[in-house]
Formats: sequence, structure tokens, C-alpha cells
Amino acid sequence: MKVLVIGGGAREHALCRSLSLDPDVSALYCAPGNAGIAEVAELYPVDALDGSAVAALATELGAGLVVVGPEAPLVAGVADAVRAAGIPVFGPSAEAALLEGSKAFAKDVMASAGVPTARSYVCTTPEEVDEALDAFGAPYVVKDDGLAAGKGVVVTADLAAARAHALACDRVVIEEFLDGPEVSLFAITDGVTVLPLQPAQDFKRALDGDEGPNTGGMGAYSPLPWADPKLVDEVMASVLQPTVDELRRRGTPFSGLLYAGLAITSRGVRVIEFNARFGDPETQVVLARLRTPLASVLLGAATGTLHTEPPLNWREDAAVTVVIASHNYPETPRTGDPIEGLAEVAAEDAPEAYVLHAGTRREGDAVVSAGGRVLSVTATGSDLAQARERAYKAVGRIRLDGSQHRTDIAAKAAEGR
Repeated sequence: MKVLVIGGGAREHALCRSLSLDPDVSALYCAPGNAGIAEVAELYPVDALDGSAVAALATELGAGLVVVGPEAPLVAGVADAVRAAGIPVFGPSAEAALLEGSKAFAKDVMASAGVPTARSYVCTTPEEVDEALDAFGAPYVVKDDGLAAGKGVVVTADLAAARAHALACDRVVIEEFLDGPEVSLFAITDGVTVLPLQPAQDFKRALDGDEGPNTGGMGAYSPLPWADPKLVDEVMASVLQPTVDELRRRGTPFSGLLYAGLAITSRGVRVIEFNARFGDPETQVVLARLRTPLASVLLGAATGTLHTEPPLNWREDAAVTVVIASHNYPETPRTGDPIEGLAEVAAEDAPEAYVLHAGTRREGDAVVSAGGRVLSVTATGSDLAQARERAYKAVGRIRLDGSQHRTDIAAKAAEGR
């Protein structure tokens, strides 16, 4: 099978790495890719938001499967264009991708499907914003209704900051604060059958101790030793299957990757948000633990044959990923800085630790930063403590001027807290 992956971040590098190890994959392409992905896939330039251009490239390459990584192309209908060209594609239609593209739409689906989530108001005027903020009180949870690259949510006790964020959005969802730890659970689905992956936890805040602004994610780990062993079964029954069933009932079946961001509250599991694609950086740790070859599972979702796939096979190992970000991320990250130490990690730490590229590009013989989140340093180990130790040892070899990373990824979980 020839596979084309659309995107150019660490999530796509993780997908390409797994696909490159799959014996069923005879050729692997990525568009537009990055400096790291170029080591495992052949890169092609493409506007990832242009469905006709992506479909034309897939046709030209003779791809038997297209995997759309990021959310923006899905919401823009890229998967629809590829499907219309007769090529199997892993990723939902534009209509179904509204589950991520509009938080108000997601709330409506959850209400119809009986999925537990936070109480909320959809607001479009300053008066509605003030009423909603007053109704819920602090801490305030304010979400831009549309896509915002993981940075459209403000959680704050500061009423003025909450109001300012709300008024900067065309349409905003204001909801009650959910207490308890957060969990990410992915599921692969063909619109009928739902195949859950292993849960992970990511770290959204920029600084240690969950301080600082929200980011796209600064690290992640899996498994979750503190989570209830029945968590996946519970979420399947109360969240994932009902949501997939409801979208099919509406005539907008969802096939691809359904990502549930969950809060484990004192009142039970609640959905914080849905995404319509693999999450970054959780994908890096989840795929590090997946033993089952990836291509046939993604193709099964794309062709409606997921029910014929055997159960997924998982490694016992734990995995930790630590994001190295540019100077001044997430505000106005600096780019163009040379990255050193990549060869040292490959020589000294592989295969237990490796580097997945996010925002990088090649300039001559050098690899330089090209985005806010630059690298995801990922490691496996017999437990979280060993995986964490290996990840941070590899992080210590990377040199990027002005870079930043959190030092506490998976620390509490590794210590049994």
C-alpha cells in the first residue's frame, strides 16, 4: 500500500514513523512534511487546505490511503475532495469535522446523544457574555467557538481577562469549570465500529506546575497508572459510541479519529471537548506503545471494514514525550535558530528515545526551527520513571538557542501521585 500523510508537525512525524515500520506500506509520502519526516517519507509541497490539490497529488502518487493529520484541512473539506476522487481517506467529512470546528455544534451533538459534559452557554453579544460569566462564576472557562490551534481556551479567575477573551471571539462558548484530572482518549472509527486506543494525559500550560498560558501541548505520557482500569470501557459506552451513533443518525457519519478530551470529575467523567483528529502531543506517546501495524487499521476506518480488524495489541512499556519549544512560545515564537544534538540522540539514545520533528526545516546541511513547538522528544521504558528519565536525558542533548521545555512532564504519575 502507498500512503500519503497530510501535515507537517510532530503528530504527522509520529504517524509517518509508525507507518514506515509497517510491512504493508510499500511507499510513504508526506505533504508538506518537515525536516524529520523527510528521513522516513518522500516529501511533496502542497497547500494542505486545498482539497483539489491534495486529491490531485494522491492520484498522481497512486496512493491507496490518504491520512489527513491536522484539523484545519478536515474542517476545510480536504477529506471530502479525496473521497470524491475515489481514494480511501482517514479523516472525517467537513460536516462531521464540525465536531471540532464548532464547540457549539459539539455541545448540540452531546445533548442529543446524552453525552455527559459541562453546562454551557453559546454567546454572540456582550450582554450574553456578561450573563453567562455571572451565572457560572469563577473560575471562568471561555472557549472560542472555532478552531484556534489549541489556544482558544481561557481558564481564569480574572473576570476582566475572561470577558476580554470572550469579546475577542465572534462566537464564544462559556461553560462551568470541571474539576479533576484531564485525560485524552482517542478512538478510530469507520462511522459504525469504534476502536478505542490507550488513554494519555497531556500538559497544556507552558510552564512547570501548570503555570503560564495555554499552548498546543508541552508534553504527554501513557499509560495512566492512577486511572480506573474501567475508564476506557466507561468512555466507550457513555461518550464515544453514542457520539458516533448520533452523527450517523444525523446523516453525517464520522469516520477517522475521534478524540475525547475528558475531565475525571467528582461527579464522574465529563467531556471537555472533541477533536476530529489525532491529538498532539498525545499521539507521540500512544503510537509509541501500539504494537499493531497502523496502516490496516486506518484503512479499515477509511473503507468501513473496521469490524473485521483484530483487537489492538499494546506494548507493556510506558511512553513520555517532552516538547521543546521556541523562544517566546506561545506568544510570538522566534524561528530560524539552528538545532544541534539530533545526531547525538540518534547515536546514543535510540531506539528507546527518539526525536519527532514539529516545527523544523532544512537549510543546507542544518536543521533550523520553523515554528513554536519545534521538537517532541519521545522515549519508552518499563515504567513511567524510566521513560521519563530517558526522555529528559535525550532532551539534554538538544541545543536550540532560547528554547524552553517543561521539566515536570509525567513527574507526579511516575512517583505514584
